[in-house]
Formats: sequence, C-alpha cells, structure tokens
Amino acid sequence: MASEIRFKRTHGGGTPRLSAWAAENETSLLEAVRSDEARATIDDSDTTLFGATSGLSAGALFYLRWGKQTYANLRPARYLPGYRSPLAQPQEIDLAIVRENLEDMYVCTEGELAELAPLGLESPTVRRPLAELGPGRYALKVITEAGTDRVARFAFERARWRKARGLPGQVTCGTKHNMLRRSDGLFRERVEAVSHDYPDIEFESLIIDDLANKLCHAPHSFDVIVLPNLYGDILSDAVAGLIGGLGVAPSGCFGDDYAYFESAHGTAPDIAGKNIINPTATLLSAVLMLDYLGFEAASARLERAIERVYGAGDALTPDQGGTATTTDFCEAIARELGV
Repeated sequence: MASEIRFKRTHGGGTPRLSAWAAENETSLLEAVRSDEARATIDDSDTTLFGATSGLSAGALFYLRWGKQTYANLRPARYLPGYRSPLAQPQEIDLAIVRENLEDMYVCTEGELAELAPLGLESPTVRRPLAELGPGRYALKVITEAGTDRVARFAFERARWRKARGLPGQVTCGTKHNMLRRSDGLFRERVEAVSHDYPDIEFESLIIDDLANKLCHAPHSFDVIVLPNLYGDILSDAVAGLIGGLGVAPSGCFGDDYAYFESAHGTAPDIAGKNIINPTATLLSAVLMLDYLGFEAASARLERAIERVYGAGDALTPDQGGTATTTDFCEAIARELGV
C-alpha cells in the first residue's frame, strides 16, 4: 500500500493512486469513463472517491460497481450529537447496513409480459399464465448462492470488526421469505449457513416489513443488517433519515480486491451554487476510505474532527439546523485538524 495518497482526475496526467471523480463536467466524464484511459486510471488506483452524481457522469459508477465487482455496499449510520435527528432519543444509534450491490432487481432485466408466453409460467396467486395478465411488464429478481455467500461473509466480518471495537457483534438478515420463498428464501438460507462459521457473532433473521418497523421504533437495537439489493437501497436511506438525513450518510462499496467510496446523496441541483451543501457524507466516506487504505490514524483523526465540529454546533449547515456555509463548515473541520 502506498505511504501517501495522490489524486488524479480522469482528464489529468500523472500516475494515480486514488482516482477522484466529480460531476463538474458531465459530458467529458461520460466520454472519459467509456475510454480505455479512464478504466486504466481506476484500475491503477488503490481506490476511488466518487463525487455525488445524478447525471451523465453516473456512467462512471457502472465500471466502479459492476466492472470492479464491488458487491458489498456498506452504509454506516451512527448518530453524532449535533445531528438534526427527528427522533427524541437518537443517541445510541450506531448500526451498519450491508447491502448486496450487484444482484436482485438490479440485474435490470425487464420486458413485456407477452414475452413470457413461450415459458408457460403461471402465477401461483392468481392462477393464470403470467403472459395473460397483460398488457404489462415484468422485472427479474436474481439471487445467487455465490453472490449471497460473499456479501454474507462481508457482513459477518464487519460485525466481528465492530465487536472488537466494543459494539454488540450481531448480524440481522432481512428478507421477504414468507412470500418470495425461493429467491428471498435462498438469500436467508445462505446467510444462515454462513453464520455457522461465525459462532462469536449473534445471528437473527427477520421478515423485511418487521425489520422496517423495528428500525423505526428501536434502531439502537441493531448492529449489522445484511439485505438483498433493493431492500438495502431503500432501508439505508430510511436509516439515514433517522440520524439526520442523507447529508450525513457515508457509503463504501467493497469487492475482493477493490473498493470505492461516495456520499449516498445526489447532486442536489436545487441548491447548486449556494454554498450550503453539507459535506459531512463525503467526509465520512473519506473516513471509510482512509481506513480501507490502511491509514487508521488519519481516519480516526478526521472522524474526531467531524465529531467536534458537530459537538460545538456553531458551524453547521442549514440541513442540520445551522446557518453556516459549506466553506464555513470545511474551515471548522480544517481548524480541528490543525491545517
């Protein structure tokens, strides 16, 4: 691992270690990500810190996610004093959602119901061939043994990592296995099978709607939650709302030999250019990134700086109830870091 971090944007020169993507120039970035040079930039880096995007530059994510096979999306949610939580007592919320990142509904295979006629598939609930339910459309949900096993192991390893730092050491699996007995049932079965390799980690399985309910009234009772892709996408945003919103929600996507990090929110075009965006999610994603790169001391130092700025409460952005600008917030972080 490199002893220092060097940045390179996709349209720059030099030898990269960390590729930094932003949504500043969507057209050029989309063109870049399609190029061999851009893919080589990512391949030659140890990791990528990806800027928020909701436009054409999202094309970069396809290579970072599916090209690099980053199958585990880690979405931590830890309340810090100073966050603008809607809950009366959010103080003990410290959990992490591990979302399977490549499969489920996100194989993006859809079509017209009429296309299913040659298969002769029949719905067990309406007791008619699916093709006869139309006109309408279908979408495939794909759960594989290998895909589930690897994200389950990531979740249990994360629970073990957290337990070593004083957290409960528990994994909760959420699925709709009572209705989707073969697909979600398989996910649940494989996670439970992996749990036997981790006798030091407590395991429980919940129906996804029960899990959603308990997350609302007792989020502090959870440690690590492992979910299929779609449920993880939805519930990780919901959990972010419990502690203070997407502005404080970091994200990391991990594969066997690569990871990239990004804030979970979009580009917020409604406040573009106003200098009031909250950079906390990006900074906390950088905390995850530094830890992944082996810079544990720097990671902890940045995290402590964020905690102190929120604890002081006088440099918070409007989404957290303050009046500070983005610049004010970043300058407060820099002062805490002594830079």
